[in-house]
Amino acid sequence: MRGSVSVRRACNAPGELRFDSLACLHLCMPWDFWLIFLILGVVLPWRGRHRMQHFMALPEASGRERIKLYLTTILFQWSLAAIVCWRVVARGITVRELGVTPGRTPGVFVVAFAGAVLIAAAHWMNMRRMGSSKHPAAEKLRAMGARLFPRTSTELIFYVLLALTAGCCEEFLFRGFVIAALFHLSLSKWIVIPLSAAMFGVAHLYQGKGGSVGTALLGILFAAVRIAYHSLFPVVLWHAVLDVVAGIAGTRYLVRRESAMEAVEQIQ
Repeated sequence: MRGSVSVRRACNAPGELRFDSLACLHLCMPWDFWLIFLILGVVLPWRGRHRMQHFMALPEASGRERIKLYLTTILFQWSLAAIVCWRVVARGITVRELGVTPGRTPGVFVVAFAGAVLIAAAHWMNMRRMGSSKHPAAEKLRAMGARLFPRTSTELIFYVLLALTAGCCEEFLFRGFVIAALFHLSLSKWIVIPLSAAMFGVAHLYQGKGGSVGTALLGILFAAVRIAYHSLFPVVLWHAVLDVVAGIAGTRYLVRRESAMEAVEQIQ
């Protein structure tokens, strides 16, 4: 641990050792951080895409299978977040560097709750628009929603737990750990923001190319807010609200519409 800290300080020293490039990247990033980046940038996208392909290949997804998917994802995300937390504490990363602080209060709370309301309204209208759209992307989203989104109150409870988990764990991983680790390389925020957003987008490749790009763009906003207010609180709330609205509005405008269309086709 002491060795990694001393190397980091050497790389952050003024003059010729300061990061004007990534020449000393291999020295300043400890091995366990490299491993975590590999998991987030390669293993996580592969796992998500593989699981989605398997889930979509099922003849029909039952409520039990959806709940199982929710629970296994919850367990995986909390386990990964716990491991990352263990390693960042061992490497001396502070809670302030991770953004696990209230930040600049009370402004951070105003931004968090005002943003949550705007995001919820915008996403609800977008899901409603997608429900009546005949665009191929909307058709694909409806097919995916018919498998993933909750259909009963019991499924909704587990789905909300999944949304809260994603808000906490994914924001800690991509806006907490990733941003803190990149800042420890003395990279500027203009590099850190797009890099963290790109990793966030790649992790959501299971949503398709369009979904991945859209998620990356959202990641830019989230990263900028997290850096500006030195807190994960706004983006954790936004992420959770976004996913909860997706589940409720998706069930209403995508799943039910998809079921109605299937019923009409069967009658014809």
